[in-house]
Amino acid sequence: MEEFTIESMDLTDYEEVLDLWLSIKGFAMRSIDDSYEGVERFLKRNPGTSVVARCGGKVVGAILCGHDGRRGCLYHVCVREGYRRRGIGKAMVVHCMRALQQEHISKVSLIAFSTNDVGNAFWRQIGWLRREDLNYYDFVLNEKNIIHFNQ
Repeated sequence: MEEFTIESMDLTDYEEVLDLWLSIKGFAMRSIDDSYEGVERFLKRNPGTSVVARCGGKVVGAILCGHDGRRGCLYHVCVREGYRRRGIGKAMVVHCMRALQQEHISKVSLIAFSTNDVGNAFWRQIGWLRREDLNYYDFVLNEKNIIHFNQ
């Protein structure tokens, strides 16, 4: 089995990360937030907390990770289909958690679509708890930030 490495994400990874996102069926992307400029803004606001996983030099996993000074959040956690179940996802999550701890963040959250069976099974398997005590709400400030789901 090919070895993998986990590295901090930077903007030079964008094209490979975008290719990864586009390869995942059911993956949801926003036209503004997930553009080059949107990811650049996110990485500048959250330096050193997002990660990529590489096998053979190519990106096979990625997480956008940031915080607001109080709570961390994981976005777009994904591993290319042929590389799953090798510990890559868990290693990326651990890397992000350590980066958030260094920022003195004590709690981390994420959102997984209820129809994402693979993702939800992953989170349960690595010990994350599904909250049943709250509702999640959105308010759209920019309707041009269109969501696209990969087929």
